[in-house]
Amino acid sequence: MRIGILGGTFNPVHIGHLILAEEAREKLGLDKIIFIPTALPPHKDDSNIAPADKRLKMLKLAIKGNGHFAVSDVEIKRKGRSYTIDTLKELKSKYSHDELYFIIGSDLLKYLKEWKDLSEIIKMVKFVAATRPGYPLEQIPHYIKTMAIRAVDVSGFEVRECVKKEKSFRYLVPEAVFDYIHKNKLYR
Repeated sequence: MRIGILGGTFNPVHIGHLILAEEAREKLGLDKIIFIPTALPPHKDDSNIAPADKRLKMLKLAIKGNGHFAVSDVEIKRKGRSYTIDTLKELKSKYSHDELYFIIGSDLLKYLKEWKDLSEIIKMVKFVAATRPGYPLEQIPHYIKTMAIRAVDVSGFEVRECVKKEKSFRYLVPEAVFDYIHKNKLYR
């Protein structure tokens, strides 16, 4: 099997994440995309991050009905800071006969040098960087394949700001996620 891995905070999951995953699945000929929410991201301040169990629930709501999408709680179960290398080691043992594609947005390219054990990660997966508005694909390392995707300029920050300022964020997130955020009073 060819499996795509899409990790992140998903704070909250929004339509940009889903479009990225679906286009990557189609363009790379992937059988499955696994969304992996971090427990605590290593390079972010966690003061405005929804609890991990709530972000996990929103992801499950967002992908419901898409048989090609799955959610893994591997990083949440591990607790603490989440490092890609640790997650990939677990996934490699579970999917030892499968091809793993690690998908990132072009906004993360500038941080790659800071990743723990990057040289080991490169040996474990096929790295794919997808275009993201405002983050052109420049100075791409040789080990990264690039993929142009539909430009959808939505961010978790934008959604959180809309909630905080009581502005509409409907259609920036799937309807079930929209309802969940309201019901659970997240990001206020």
